[in-house]
Amino acid sequence: MSSIDTLLVHGANDKVTYAREVNVPIYLTATFEQKSFDDHSGYGYARGNNPTRESLEHLIAALEGGKHAFGFASGMAATSAALSLFSAGDKVLVIGMIYGGTYGVLNNVFSGFGIKWELVDIDKSEDLEQYITDDVKGVFFETPVNPTLKVNDIRGIASVAKKHSLLTIVDNTFMSPFAQRPLELGIDVVVESATKYLGGHSDIIAGIAAVNDDKLAERLHMIQALQGGIIQPFDAYQLIRSIKTLGVRVRQQTYNAGKIAEFLAGNEAVKTVHYPGLESDPGYELQKSQTDYPGAMLSFELADGYCPAKFLDSLKIFTLGASLGGVESLIGHPATTSHRSIPEDVSKKFGISDLLIRVSPGIEDTQELIDDLAQALKLAKK
Repeated sequence: MSSIDTLLVHGANDKVTYAREVNVPIYLTATFEQKSFDDHSGYGYARGNNPTRESLEHLIAALEGGKHAFGFASGMAATSAALSLFSAGDKVLVIGMIYGGTYGVLNNVFSGFGIKWELVDIDKSEDLEQYITDDVKGVFFETPVNPTLKVNDIRGIASVAKKHSLLTIVDNTFMSPFAQRPLELGIDVVVESATKYLGGHSDIIAGIAAVNDDKLAERLHMIQALQGGIIQPFDAYQLIRSIKTLGVRVRQQTYNAGKIAEFLAGNEAVKTVHYPGLESDPGYELQKSQTDYPGAMLSFELADGYCPAKFLDSLKIFTLGASLGGVESLIGHPATTSHRSIPEDVSKKFGISDLLIRVSPGIEDTQELIDDLAQALKLAKK
């Protein structure tokens, strides 16, 4: 299948049984009968493998442009599995700001296992060189960055990392494989919170990881099976179902994001708009060079004299919530939600102020979304 739109709909149906089902069956079984003493036929205990999960994983691998993929119970489980590829004494360079949960698991869990990490701020991929020491074994980053939408150079960072034999991990949650495929640009491991755009309906908690390298795949499968943070069969089924509409959802969400960004850029209540789909955005050209779509996430800073709480509480269509990527428009205040666990001095250094608002447009009527923002901005003035 050459077209990603066709792959979204048909990519998981590779294990059709004698019943010739259109949808992948849900295999609700904890164990499988052995054919004989020495023949497990690929399935034993379901923590290790399950046909429904396997269908999802084949689909994700194909969408990400990879050879292998793994389904997890959450995005954090996927991220934790990827970080488990490092050992005590290894150091990971984390580029720019990251999701608060990732910051938390590095700071409160993996640091306790002897894995070191450093948050570094770079404008160009070659700037990474100055931070690479003998103990640095990996690089982790998001692009665009949550919630400032700063765009990182995937090809450039992958090139520098390969020069120094570093493992690269990219969180692709903000984009999804429909819009951006880091594996095809030289990255070793891609992780995503499938709760977001892949799920798209705010009703699934799930995560995925994808790789091209066979040895990395063996290690990730071992980590997945032994740590046990697997996606359950029903959730895997729901995710396959949701992915079928990923293309039509992302196209509409991206269109809405572009129109909303244009509106906000011209509003006196807004100081700055962060959206790499705007030609005025510093990441515009780079984003265009490494993605198929600019993405549907944006953020903006209110001008002085406007109250974030008043603005958010005055919205009627947008849902005030901490997630993103759903068919319903979601909006949030990163400083007190998604990034609340990050120390204030670190947050402010990377552009997360109390006036920053993160927006995840859904698929509703474009003008009604803009009108909702407009009326709330008027009411937000102190």
